[in-house]
Amino acid sequence: MIQIRVKEGILEGVVTNNEYGGKIYSFKGIPYAQPPLGELRFKAPQPPKSWPGVRDATKLGDDCYQHDAFFGLPPQGSEDCLYLNVYSPNVSPARPLPVMVWIHGGGFISGSGSDDTYGPDFLVRHDVILVTINYRLEVLGFLCLNTAEVPGNAGMKDQVAALRWVQTNIASFGGDPDNVTIFGESAGGASVSFHLLSPMSKGLFKRAIQQSGTAMCPWATSFMLKERSLGLAREMGCTSTNEKDVYEFFKSQPVEALIRKSVPLTYAEANKECSLVEFCVTVEQQFSSEESFMPDDPINLLHRGIHEGVEVMNGYTEDEGVMMLGLGNNIHDVFVQAKKYAEYFVPRTIALTSPISDQIEVGKILKKHYFDEKELSMENIDCLYAFIGAENFIYPAIFWQKKCASFCNNKTFLYKFTCKSERNFFKHLFGVADLVGEKTVACHGDELPYLFPMRSFGAPLDRGAPAFGIVCNMTALWTNFAKYGNPTPDESLGAIWQPYTLKSQDYLDIGENLVARAVPDKDDIEFWETIYKKYCPKYAP
Repeated sequence: MIQIRVKEGILEGVVTNNEYGGKIYSFKGIPYAQPPLGELRFKAPQPPKSWPGVRDATKLGDDCYQHDAFFGLPPQGSEDCLYLNVYSPNVSPARPLPVMVWIHGGGFISGSGSDDTYGPDFLVRHDVILVTINYRLEVLGFLCLNTAEVPGNAGMKDQVAALRWVQTNIASFGGDPDNVTIFGESAGGASVSFHLLSPMSKGLFKRAIQQSGTAMCPWATSFMLKERSLGLAREMGCTSTNEKDVYEFFKSQPVEALIRKSVPLTYAEANKECSLVEFCVTVEQQFSSEESFMPDDPINLLHRGIHEGVEVMNGYTEDEGVMMLGLGNNIHDVFVQAKKYAEYFVPRTIALTSPISDQIEVGKILKKHYFDEKELSMENIDCLYAFIGAENFIYPAIFWQKKCASFCNNKTFLYKFTCKSERNFFKHLFGVADLVGEKTVACHGDELPYLFPMRSFGAPLDRGAPAFGIVCNMTALWTNFAKYGNPTPDESLGAIWQPYTLKSQDYLDIGENLVARAVPDKDDIEFWETIYKKYCPKYAP
């Protein structure tokens, strides 16, 4: 056992031997804010209170109450969920250690910072501190009534509170508050990019890594969230149109009634894969008593620039769209919709801003590009998930990268994850292995088992396994970036990863080997850019 003091009191954690080298000083279930219960439900997190004596930090705090739509798990968790975990290789180092703060994915509706999934073993052996966090999800984290009581984005403000806690306390664990890297995947990656835009987050980190998610992804922001929230109240039995009445109604509901909620407002949301993310980040009205996390549309903020001087790594997997074949979708129904309606192929950003005549035209163009004259069927399902991946992840990643590269005060790196080994198991977790067949893919999420042990998914890794070499490469890239702002400070990994510029468009192909390349997915990206330049110019570089 080991004890340390933070601002709120004394924590007692444990010291264990890391089977992959070194030691791990673990402190779990640390409150970074007051429990968001009762009158604090839906509100911005309040600073944590001190505790008397010694607090047990050997057990995880509860996850946010949630229904896991990705893996079909039963509802679990608690509203009392604002906890983080700190894992350090040395609490008394000769020099303060770089800090990496992990923001989990899960579509803003599920997930947690649990070490069953996001354990520290692979990363901390590189002499960095890992912090993992929970934050409020779905309606609990993102209800919005455009009032001072419920302005929205509570879940993102939770993340900000966690980052502020790190600034105040991480030195007690041997960490350097001036060298913090935030990183996350999917909704966690999008969260990272929101922090690069939000005035609340400025100055809380030095570097940022976005994995398969940016603020420009069509699923990352919610459309007409106040109307959606009021519609949810009506569906639950509240007929009042007065925001204060609706607020009191939501406060009185049992937590079980506030998950697994769907209030689609458009055809696309009712029928396409992005419909799963309905309560997420929104533009906030400014109220004198509240800090605003997202004061303007993220696209407008991006055009003005991300936080000056922050170094950014951004990337995606080769077969992002495979995940979207699952998520509760009946693939037969997907094909029926795609065959019957040209609008099926219309990107959400265009669907929300263009007349139906333009949508039909765009849908036909995109369908021809991905399927040519081929019939939509299981025989060419790879064309379907290529389209879905490009719309939801790949084009938004490249667009974000080009915008960031246009700002001279930010150094950026881009990667494409193409690795395929026995640790690429997410197609099985998403329940789409039978659709993809025997083909090995680099699915959405498949880079995670190379950064974390992911023991909850039965993914043990022997140091002698071939995949361990890939784990070593991946964790070296990520931790080098956290340490130096450069993922390949020398040639020890066999490749030099050059920063991305608009002129060269360098990126790193992360496969079984590391290969420096340029201009990823050139033809496909140029096609999408042509579409956006004509039909939605603000989403074109």
